[in-house]
Amino acid sequence: MRRFSQTLAVATTFVLVLPVVVLADPPVRDHDITVDDYPSVAIIYGCAASPDGTHVAYMDVRWDQTSDRRAADIWVVPTDGGEAQRLTFDPASDAGAQWGSDSQWIYFTSNRERAGEEDPPYNGRTQVWRIRRDGTDLMPITRVEDGVDAFQLAQDGRTLYYAVTSEEHDGEWKDLQKKHDDIIEFGHGKRSVSEIWKLDLLSWRSEQLVADQRFIRAFTVSPDGRRIAMATTPDSELISNEGWSRVDIYDTETETITTLPDTLYRAQAPSPYGWLEELAWSSDSGALAFSVGWDGYPNEIFVAEWTDNGPHVRRLARPDDGSSAGPGLQWRPDSRDLCFLADRRARQHVYQIADVRGDGQGKWRVLTPGDVVVHSYSFAKAGSRLAVVMSSPDHARDVFLPEKRGRYTRLTDNNPQMATWKLPQISLVTWKGANGDEVEGVLELPCGHDPDEDGPLPMIVELHGGPTASTHIGLRFWCYGRTIMAANGYALLSPNYRGSTGYGDTFMTELIGRENDIEVQDILTGVQAMIDRGIADSERLGVVGWSNGGFLTNAVITHTTLFKAASSGAGIADMLIQWSVEDTPGHVINYMQGLPWERPEAYANASPIWRLDKVTTPTLIHVGGADARVPPAHSRALYRGLHKYCDVPAMLLVYPGQGHGLGRCSMRQAKMEWDLAWFKKYVLRETGEDVIEE
Repeated sequence: MRRFSQTLAVATTFVLVLPVVVLADPPVRDHDITVDDYPSVAIIYGCAASPDGTHVAYMDVRWDQTSDRRAADIWVVPTDGGEAQRLTFDPASDAGAQWGSDSQWIYFTSNRERAGEEDPPYNGRTQVWRIRRDGTDLMPITRVEDGVDAFQLAQDGRTLYYAVTSEEHDGEWKDLQKKHDDIIEFGHGKRSVSEIWKLDLLSWRSEQLVADQRFIRAFTVSPDGRRIAMATTPDSELISNEGWSRVDIYDTETETITTLPDTLYRAQAPSPYGWLEELAWSSDSGALAFSVGWDGYPNEIFVAEWTDNGPHVRRLARPDDGSSAGPGLQWRPDSRDLCFLADRRARQHVYQIADVRGDGQGKWRVLTPGDVVVHSYSFAKAGSRLAVVMSSPDHARDVFLPEKRGRYTRLTDNNPQMATWKLPQISLVTWKGANGDEVEGVLELPCGHDPDEDGPLPMIVELHGGPTASTHIGLRFWCYGRTIMAANGYALLSPNYRGSTGYGDTFMTELIGRENDIEVQDILTGVQAMIDRGIADSERLGVVGWSNGGFLTNAVITHTTLFKAASSGAGIADMLIQWSVEDTPGHVINYMQGLPWERPEAYANASPIWRLDKVTTPTLIHVGGADARVPPAHSRALYRGLHKYCDVPAMLLVYPGQGHGLGRCSMRQAKMEWDLAWFKKYVLRETGEDVIEE
């Protein structure tokens, strides 16, 4: 078993090449991070390199203290090292930045509103706007009554394509449903359908192109304007994307729609419940790439090319380095090189497959090496310059330009306040998990802590969601444990347990049919490894998780009495309930390997609720009151079982109106405060005014 000192990740495996600036002495890291610092963190989502490669636009998301919600604004930064400039200031969600062909205009969506305004574009509905690169001449482009869903600017910059949605009743009961629509919620019979329109940006005339009575989840227009690829479903329900989604191609010349064959990702896939996730045209308009994701199985990338006999669809070979293809499907400009983001052992990189054409594909290549986590990326058309939004163990998300030999030029400093923060020490650790297989996790230690000199710490085990996901090595301050636990003197272990992405197909798929079993062994062996290495104090352990991490929190406390406290967030208690009421039941069917009446024992074995009599761990339970992914019934059942029948200390916190994630800053801060108080009482066994009393 490898010692702690041998498994530390080295943060200096990449070099940040910064603009030449004369600096005084570096700031002293003397600020103790608290819950009150959380609202100050700005997060970059998405980036778009200008066609001429001189600028990068990005979306900066910050908490608005007045509304208690996040607001997103468009920023732009020059690639030659100049200062970033904020372009938009309204308390709205500005997103989806796209550059005009002249690199002067930036188009984006925004849901702006003004008091007393009922007409677009200020009625709170999403419209397309544009603004000059220097922040002048902001103007709305669309004024659709109910707003637009998505848009794409044509390559020549003269045409804007956009999708809109409307609701309709259909079926034999439609007249009666319409009559009672305002007082009754129906299981089906009312659905959302989409249309695609194009707007001429010179004449300002709009024209409807597609109205096929299906819901369009995503669309993309080929660079030559000949074809529009659409991921469509019968209706807008999320469950429809799992097994009833398809790729439709609208031909603008013949005004006909062709559906691509789905045999490869339905009948010949390991599960029929695959999600169509992304669409991307090559620069020559000859190839369409799209990805399909499954819960429990590796994502697949498919490419369709057009021949005299129509479209030919094939599956691309996956890399053999254990990486897991993820989002961000893009073709490199003026090439047949296909790029995407992929997880690889707690990192996330931009991968490239060379020369994808015909039935062939070239070599795989990592474009962003090092201990980095790339969250989004964009190519400029001029010279294919690459810009990335990236984090690492010592900095949060910022915009970078990858250079040669793993070097990066940093363009932004989006959180300057962090310069004085006592950041956690982030490293990677490995241990032997279930079956003696290697398992890896991210370890955070308090700033300045030396395990050899300072001895073991109280430790919190943080369990990621998914489970088809992973915890990355990049710095992250959020309400589920990262950063805040180390700041309060805890070690934090985030295991990438069985089923996680980035560790190979076998490691991922071994979880199927073995939930509440093999991954629990991976987690508990990791805890024991940290105890054996002198990192964790065996008498001061806690566990926290949200979503699948909440489910695993519920699961592990039925297997062991090792943990002195638990915080379960939006966690499954019973798989039958989950299949019955969640919005994506294919997840449960995949892992249970069948429907409830086909595999009743599997559903029972995977459900923590059937073992609540084994629990002794004081458990804090969080859930959003309007959570459709893991509905509150699970948390209420867990609370009732522990509090009323098992005599285990438990507290239920329901966040009114919140979905699967907490959308208000005050609620996220409240969650952190409750977690810290709960662990202080039961893990540290300290008392005081700020500690929860029974």
